[in-house]
Amino acid sequence: MLNNFFCKSPYINLYDLPSYNSKIGSQILYGEKFKILKKKKKFFKIRTAYDNYIGYIKSKKHLTRFVGTHKVSVLKARIFKYPINSKKFESNMFLSFSSKIQILKKKKNFIMFDKNKWLCAKDVKLIKQKDKNIIKILKLFLNCKYKWGGKSYNGIDCSALIQMFYKFNNKFFPRDTVDQIKFKKGTIAKKKFKPGDIIYWKGHVAICVNSKELIHAYGPRKKVLIMPIKKTIKLIKDTANLEVKKIFSI
Repeated sequence: MLNNFFCKSPYINLYDLPSYNSKIGSQILYGEKFKILKKKKKFFKIRTAYDNYIGYIKSKKHLTRFVGTHKVSVLKARIFKYPINSKKFESNMFLSFSSKIQILKKKKNFIMFDKNKWLCAKDVKLIKQKDKNIIKILKLFLNCKYKWGGKSYNGIDCSALIQMFYKFNNKFFPRDTVDQIKFKKGTIAKKKFKPGDIIYWKGHVAICVNSKELIHAYGPRKKVLIMPIKKTIKLIKDTANLEVKKIFSI
């Protein structure tokens, strides 16, 4: 059961245990590659190819033949049933940022990535294309709801917010803060902050958008938002008794 498979749903929850009552550890997005390790009841135990994350997904059909050519470059790309920009042909489904697709057909300003499933061509870029502006990418998620284990437009957590920048740029970065914090050398204290500085606490992470503000998916506020750096450090100290553990630059 170690063959490569690819997600064919906009996103799928990756559970810690083979149960819907289990905690969601992460998600896989459309076009994401994984291996099935074993089947247990109505679940597959899988390992993702990008970050080697292990968890359980509902056992159902997935893509077995797939060559990603493009990726979604907007927060959410609406799926159309026909290549006409009209509410009549809009579906209520979207692909999330950094989802990988294979272009099967082109028509005017639309591309078909699956049977009778179309996206606006402006919403995708070539797989190899990069965008090193992390602030611009993270700001796509502003006001998205906070969701533990989430990494899509429908909910995202703090570590996924950082990881999505690296994923879009075809670079590895760990999924969870406990692993991210070990990934690069850094410092504990800093008097002056600059854009791209990543601040870690135990179980939380944020990134500076300028010398005075940071952006993060903040559980207590239930969304992705921009907050003052120094006030946030004090707030997390006062409410969660957590000190900054490491700071490093992107």
